[in-house]
Amino acid sequence: MNTPTKIKSSDDNLFLPNSCDVYTVFLGVLVTELLAFVFVLVPLTDWNYTKLVTDLAMVSLFMQWVTLGTMGALCLIRRWLSNNTAAAFISYLLILIITWLVSEIAWRLNLSSSSHYLLFLGRNLGISTIITAIALRYFYVQFQWKQETKANANSRAQALQARIRPHFLFNSMNTIASLIRFQPEKAEYVVEEFSELFRASLADAKTFVTFKQELTLCKQYLDIETLRLGGRLQLDWKIYNIPEDALVPLLSLQPLLENAIYHGIQPLEEGGTVTITGLFDGKQIKLIVENPLAVISQHRGNSIAQNNLQQRLQVFYGTQAKLSVQRNTDTYRVIMSFPYKDEYDENTYRR
Repeated sequence: MNTPTKIKSSDDNLFLPNSCDVYTVFLGVLVTELLAFVFVLVPLTDWNYTKLVTDLAMVSLFMQWVTLGTMGALCLIRRWLSNNTAAAFISYLLILIITWLVSEIAWRLNLSSSSHYLLFLGRNLGISTIITAIALRYFYVQFQWKQETKANANSRAQALQARIRPHFLFNSMNTIASLIRFQPEKAEYVVEEFSELFRASLADAKTFVTFKQELTLCKQYLDIETLRLGGRLQLDWKIYNIPEDALVPLLSLQPLLENAIYHGIQPLEEGGTVTITGLFDGKQIKLIVENPLAVISQHRGNSIAQNNLQQRLQVFYGTQAKLSVQRNTDTYRVIMSFPYKDEYDENTYRR
């Protein structure tokens, strides 16, 4: 199988927002316009609406030129900014230069009400210096908070994944031991399948895999259990409408199958069928694992594993994912739903 790969985040290590992003540009224009309102309204002494509209138009035009010019320049040079200290210095200098250039243009076009060029330029550079310092400080504090939140989330995910202790560990060892003497080729096959599963369980907790890769891991696990349980284990797959490129957290479906077998099939002398159903509406993926309910099973292990998985889903998706349980007289059903995404976007997850 393809080894699980860690999906690279679209975010980088710069504290500056991505000025190439349309949403960021929109926010920049919106905040600039609000500041323009403040600059026009604060010194206002009489409510002359004609003067108010004229002043607002001139101030807005000037400030939007500075904002859009700065964001365009930062977008062009962003790929060469790899150090936060250098990025802060360059962005600060760039904003002041653009403020000077826009001031020069505004003065030459006679758009300023001031009669002294140096006073006009000094006021613009002073305001730009103060606002830029506040903005850069805000972006840096937000960046630090985001990094700390990300580190805490990653540590939590790593701790949760470290608690995964497959029930089939000793069963697999017993299966291998029983096959070595009489069916060495099958024993070798089980060892290979088991090594893949064990390697996956040790992978980085932040790893996303495609649904196809997760399904391959699940089928490797089920191959081992089929050798152990024989005809007592039946599987009914109904997942053909789930996109194979959908991203899921590593080992998200496998624990549900493990619980279904360990608590539903194994206690029953006659065995039973585990049904795996996949639903997809274009935005949300829903995976349903259903197994017969064994009367002698107390489902304590189910609760521990499901709580663990629920917490992992919250780390990856926040409130966009859900894990629910439906317990009937003779069936036990676990429903896991999460958003469809074929490319990891950090702004989509963990909200």
